[in-house]
This record gives sequence, structure tokens and C-alpha cells, in this order.
Amino acid sequence: MKRFAGNHFHYGWVIVAIAALSQFFSGPGQTYSNSIFIDYYIEDFGWSRSTVSAIYSGATLAAGFLLFFVGRLIDRNGSRKMAVIVSALLAAACLFNSFVTSLVMLFIGFFFIRLLGQGSMALISNSLIPQWFVKKRGRALSIAAIGGLVSSAAFPLLNVWLIDSFGWRMSWLVLGAIILVLFTPLALFLIRNSPEDVGLLPDNGAAEKSGKRQKRIEEVSWSVKEASKTRAFWLLLVCAAIPGIVNTGLTFHLVSIFHENSLSLEAAAGILSLTALIGLPVTFLTGLLLDKVKVQYMLVLVFAGEIASLLLLQKADFLAAAIVFGLVWGVSMGMERIVMAVVWPNYFGRKHIGSISGISMAMIVTGSALGPLPLGIAFDLFGGYTEILWALMLFPVLGMAAALMAEPPAKDMKQEKIVALPAPLPIEKASMQ
Repeated sequence: MKRFAGNHFHYGWVIVAIAALSQFFSGPGQTYSNSIFIDYYIEDFGWSRSTVSAIYSGATLAAGFLLFFVGRLIDRNGSRKMAVIVSALLAAACLFNSFVTSLVMLFIGFFFIRLLGQGSMALISNSLIPQWFVKKRGRALSIAAIGGLVSSAAFPLLNVWLIDSFGWRMSWLVLGAIILVLFTPLALFLIRNSPEDVGLLPDNGAAEKSGKRQKRIEEVSWSVKEASKTRAFWLLLVCAAIPGIVNTGLTFHLVSIFHENSLSLEAAAGILSLTALIGLPVTFLTGLLLDKVKVQYMLVLVFAGEIASLLLLQKADFLAAAIVFGLVWGVSMGMERIVMAVVWPNYFGRKHIGSISGISMAMIVTGSALGPLPLGIAFDLFGGYTEILWALMLFPVLGMAAALMAEPPAKDMKQEKIVALPAPLPIEKASMQ
């Protein structure tokens, strides 16, 4: 199969493209997509905002608890098989959401789209790329993260158009069909679990010479048990949870916050898209900077951006101020996407990255679960969001402290293991996994 190798082409860049699509098609499970549906649930069924927020938080929290097991399944079965299964199930979850008529059904619908969309689709992407890249990992992950940024720009506007044109129930059907038709076949036919499975190596698989033994530097890989004994592991989990709390809370209630500030639904959707668009260059630049700047310092910048965003949102009572808020928020989220994806393989290697990233993703989803509820309760109690927006600033302050203390563990990047690999299989006989 000549497409896997050649003098200049590395198949890892095809993997990056598929990983980017995995992040893009996680959209129906992400809060920036679901936030467009929330007011329609409240209007059609007469549920309170705090009730819907509680259902969303509870379903997200339940989903987060299962992501460690999804990570284990990725390590065991490979990203290819899991991508096909997860994407097909996500399409089915979208179909289910089109039939929601009760709070129980709403919980079930939220649970599956959060588990499969926000959690598993993103986890597959972030577990797959580190298998194919070591030296260029930051760059590869930053390119793949563009898929998520485009998703956050596209789905809010797409959902507004779909709901206005066909209603919210039919919109869920369309979203499910898009995933099943456009992504699932690509995952089946194009994903390969690792370069070694097709006789290649990370970073430079196309440059290998047949008939020779290759030597390469392999990162020292930590098992979950080993990683959990380090202080950095737990501090990084705190860092993983905080953006979920802040960003998901703001995204979930942004339509309502803008309404309180006399801004329209279209303005809220436009700002969500703006944050994604500004995140495109920021994400790529961050990937390049991570080759030169310690990842923990980049985390500090992420949390500083969150504090600035919370301050600016309180002043966003006219369109120009809302745009400034969107720009700053977009920079922070663009950095966060790539920094949190890079930190785990950089600290703990790639062999067990599915399981370790699964724990991280569980914390991210747990943070996402905790974010919407306080804002919903605060709105019902105080009739606005001012008090809770000030209180949320405590979390990024905590994140800055945790990031500064999260020094890489001693074993990481200080031991190198030389692995002699047999010659790559002849290209026409390379195995497909």
C-alpha cells in the first residue's frame, strides 16, 4: 500500500486531518452547540433554567465518570475501532434527543451526547496524534485542534439556522445524519492506530530505509499507577477541571447573559463563532511556542485570560464591548485547547496516553458539569449573573497556582530509552490495523 510511505510524505498528517475531523464532529456534544437548544426546552416544556442546568450538569458529571474506561478501551482496542463505534453511537444519541419529551429523557439525551461527543470524540483525537508524533507533537496537536475551533464557530450558527428552518427536533436528526455519513466512513477507512502498525516510526515514518534496523529515542512512558504517585499528575488534573468549569458555565448561559445585557440570540451565536475564529491562529501559534516555552507557563497564561474574560463579560452591554470580550475569551480558549492536549504526553509519554488522557478528560467533563449549575442557581436567586461571575474568578486563580507548582516529574524527559526497531515491512505488505 504505497500511500503509507514515500520519500517525502508522512501518513501521520492524514491522521492529523482525521483527528481534526473527530474534534469537529464532537460538536453536537459540546456546550457551544447545546446552548442554542436550551431556551427552546425552557419555552416548550416550561422547565426552569436552574432545572435544565441541573439536568445538564448531572448528565455531564455521570458521563465524566466513564471516560477513564473509554480511555482504557482506546488503549486496548485502538483508536480506529473506537472512532467508528463512538461516532455511530453519537449519531444515535442525536436521534434520541429529537424525541425528548420529559426530564428523564433530557437527562439520558444529555448524558450520551456528552459522553460520546464532548468526551470520547475529543479523547480519541488527543490519544491518536501522540502515537504518530513526538518531536512535532505540539504542531500536530495544534493543527488538529483547529477542527474543534471550526466546530465551535460552525455549530452555533448552523443550529440557529436549522432550528429557525426546521425546528429543534429535526435539527437533532440532521446533526446525527451528518456525523454518520461524513465522519464514520472516514474513520473506518483512514485511521491507523500507530505508525508501528504499518511499519513506520513517529515523526519521520516516510524517511525510513528498508533492510536496515532503525534506532530512535522513545519517551519514557508512565503507567496510570506510576503517574498517580507524582504531585504533577494531581496538580494538572486541577488545571484540567478549571477551564471546564469557567468556559462551560459561560457558554451554556451566554444567550441568557447577553439577553440580560440587551444583546440578541444572534449576537451570542456570533460571539461564540468569533471566539472560535480568533482561536485558529492562537492555537497554531501556541503549538509552536510549546516547543520553546514550558507548558506550565502557558497554562498560567490560559488562566490569566479566563480572569480577563470574566471581567470583560460584565461590561459587555453593547456590541463593541461584547466583541472585545469574545476576542479575549477566544485567545484563552484557543491556548487552552492545545496546552491541555500537549501536557499529558509531554509529561507521561505515549504508551498509556489513552488511559491517562481519559482521566484528564473525565476531569474536564466533571468541570463542565459543575459550571452551568451555579450560574443557573444564581440567576434564579439573584435575577442576574453579577455575583457568580465574580465568584468564578477564584477558579482560574487556583489554576495559576497549581500550574506553577506542577513541575515535570523527575523521570519525565530525563531518561531516554533507545529502542531498536526491525526494518519496516515492505509497503505493499504493511499490515492494516
